[in-house]
Parts: sequence; structure tokens; C-alpha cells
Amino acid sequence: MTLDAYRLTAEPAYHPGGAEIALYEAAYQARLPVMLKGPTGCGKTRFVEHMAWRLQRPLVTVSCHEDMTASDLVGRYLLGPEGTHWQDGPLTLAVRHGGICYLDEIVEARQDTTVIIHALTDDRRILPLEKTGELVTSHPDFQLVISYNPGYQSVLKNLKESTKQRFCALDFDYPAPAVEARIVASQSGLSEAEAARLVRIAERTRNLRGQGLDEGASTRMLVHAGRLMRTGLELEAACAFALITPLTDDGAMRSALTAAVDACR
Repeated sequence: MTLDAYRLTAEPAYHPGGAEIALYEAAYQARLPVMLKGPTGCGKTRFVEHMAWRLQRPLVTVSCHEDMTASDLVGRYLLGPEGTHWQDGPLTLAVRHGGICYLDEIVEARQDTTVIIHALTDDRRILPLEKTGELVTSHPDFQLVISYNPGYQSVLKNLKESTKQRFCALDFDYPAPAVEARIVASQSGLSEAEAARLVRIAERTRNLRGQGLDEGASTRMLVHAGRLMRTGLELEAACAFALITPLTDDGAMRSALTAAVDACR
């Protein structure tokens, strides 16, 4: 099996906020693992997609969750018409064939699952398959990328220091207002003036982080609201649907967010 199905055929639009493209390219050239840190919906996944396209490498993405097992990453034996056979998991496919493997929100996975990446993130660059006894040596083009949201860390969901220190790291945050407005406009089809109004609303929601909101409105949410407005929904309805209701169930907080929308009309 090859990774042809994982190649991006079109450029994912990405607006750099600093030197992250040059830094990532240097890490890939040195085949160093990379960690992306930042809030939900700020562009981490889009950045990895853009870099995979830019470097012309297949991208294997895994959305981590608490029920994910090591077998979900490395593979398992399956029963077929001719008996049992081994099926590589997404991580093993990328290791064998030279793809970029992106483990999204890695802190959501159990720590006994993520420990399997350690041997891939040092000079060994190997992946032991305990069930088959195989020791898979990384393809020269393989790279491992992980992401997580530091704001969601807790005692139960945290990335061990022994894992963090194996990676180069890039900090991500929401773009500067003018840049974010251009992103929202380009991805939703709104005018930049309308997109800027959504960004002003988002800034107000982000100011409420820690005061009743775990997270403010993300760039992704603004794009959703913009696309709804393109269908004909008014600003208030689009924001209620795409921003306010997803962000909170608290009635008082919803009223405060609705007031924030009204203030930016």
C-alpha cells in the first residue's frame, strides 16, 4: 500500500503570521519532529496541510481521542477470506512510506498509547510493532507532527515533559485582526469589511476567556458565520448559530455575547 491517497492536490490557503514556514522547513530538512501549540481553530491543522503541500509530501492525519489504542495507530491483525493478515495503521503507513504523520490534539489520547511515538522522535527513528515482532525503520522522508491546546491541559490531560522535550515547537494564536479579516474574507466569500466586523465580535468573545468562557470564538467559527451570511442570513442569526450557541449553554453568557454582536453592527 502506498500513500498516494494522502497527497494534497490543491494548495491549502494559509496566511503566515511570522517565521513559522521557514522554521518548519528547517525542521523537515533536519527530519526533526514538530509540536504545534495553540487554541482551538487558530490554524494549526491548516498550517500542517499547507506545509505538506509545499513540501510535496503525503499527509496522514489522526484525530486523537481518549478511546484510541496503540493498535489504532500502528495496526492490527484482521480476519479475511484467506485467514488473518496484518493491516498497518496510519502511523505505520507514514513511517514505512515517508509521509508526514499529524497527531491532532495528542493530549486527548491515553498516555500509554502516545508513548509508542518516543522511539520515532530520537536518533533511532524506529517503530516497534510488538504484535508482529517487526522493527520498522522510518523512511528517510518521514516526519512526525503533533498538536495540542495548552489551555485545555489538566492533571488528567497533559503532555509529559519526556514527550515535549523530544519536539521542536511552534506557538500559534489567532492572527492579527487585519490578517484574520483577510482569512475570513477569503475562506467565506464575505467582503473584508464584513469579515472585519466578525473579527471585532470574536475579539470581544476572547476577552471573556476565563470569565465564563473556556475559549473565545475561533477563526474557524468566524469562517462558518461568514459562509452562513453568504447564504443570506443576517449577522445576528449567523453569529447565534455559528458562534454563540456552540460556545456556551449559559443563558447569561449568551446574552453577553449577543450584546457583543449588537455592539459591532
